[in-house]
Amino acid sequence: MLNYIWGGLIIFSLVFALVYDIRDFATDTYRNGQPLPVTMTFPDGYQAGERRQNVEVRLDPEGYGVFYGTNERPAAVYDGVLIQTADGRQLRFAEDASVPEPLATIRSFTSSRDNDLRGTVGGFAVQPGISQASGTVLFNPVRWVKLNAIAGAALDFAETAVTIALSLIGGIALWMGLLQIAGASGILYALIRVTQPLIRPLFPEIPKDHPAFGMIVLNLTANMLGLGNAATPLGIKAMQELQTLNTTEDTATNPMVMLLAMNTASVQIVPPVLLVAIMGLQINQLFFSILITTTLSLIVAIVSTKLLGRLKRYRDTDPNRPSQNEPASEGNPSTEAPE
Repeated sequence: MLNYIWGGLIIFSLVFALVYDIRDFATDTYRNGQPLPVTMTFPDGYQAGERRQNVEVRLDPEGYGVFYGTNERPAAVYDGVLIQTADGRQLRFAEDASVPEPLATIRSFTSSRDNDLRGTVGGFAVQPGISQASGTVLFNPVRWVKLNAIAGAALDFAETAVTIALSLIGGIALWMGLLQIAGASGILYALIRVTQPLIRPLFPEIPKDHPAFGMIVLNLTANMLGLGNAATPLGIKAMQELQTLNTTEDTATNPMVMLLAMNTASVQIVPPVLLVAIMGLQINQLFFSILITTTLSLIVAIVSTKLLGRLKRYRDTDPNRPSQNEPASEGNPSTEAPE
């Protein structure tokens, strides 16, 4: 189901981007092929033969608004450089200059890694020694802005997903290896015997001494200690153990729902490592707030799960519900009182 949701969101975003870009084509938002009037001032006077000269670029605010059909207004003056190239003169605004829209978008789509707005100069009649000249600047055309933005974001998040996945491999391998050692040495069984009386009231459907108890305890403990990378493989292993008690493959049992609710609202005795890294010692100011909030959220999660599990609508969808003629037994308690 989640794949369908993601697929629908992707299709919706592409349709939205396509409509937005078609609108830009229809209104010519970026004035592709049309030069923008500018005025350049040469602080040291124009020097013929110089390849690079520092200039101050001025854009008429009212003329800018009319040209691009926008309420945005440029600054009074921008620092820039006039460069003589083999293809003619090129004007480059200062790097990271605070330019208004749509010049900011034009810069992001046409600039190199220097993040400077640049365009081809035309219409300048300059003479050596003059201090000011008027003319035009023609920027490279801008097309498919939104589609390019979505494609770029998709690639960035794909890279992020791979980075996260690779970073989790080490933690998952470590904890799964420790689980194998704990199971072979009997530590896991001892943990089950000790903790079973504490959590059994929350998971009455799980048979006595079942391995799922140990996985659940380890998972909840890792969450309480803020060990997110450890809690993930332990939670997956706990769900796998609970699945062995499930008679279906596509419907969660009551213990699965309870475990998921407790994970979602787990008590944080130790703040998460990421939050500590961000806030440093200031995290101490939030310790009691985090503890109280997560404790209350855990209580709400447990109570809500128990109450919803008693409703007939949800009892009827329980894959492990006993039939009316089946007597109640430990590990498979009857939810219906015998007549």
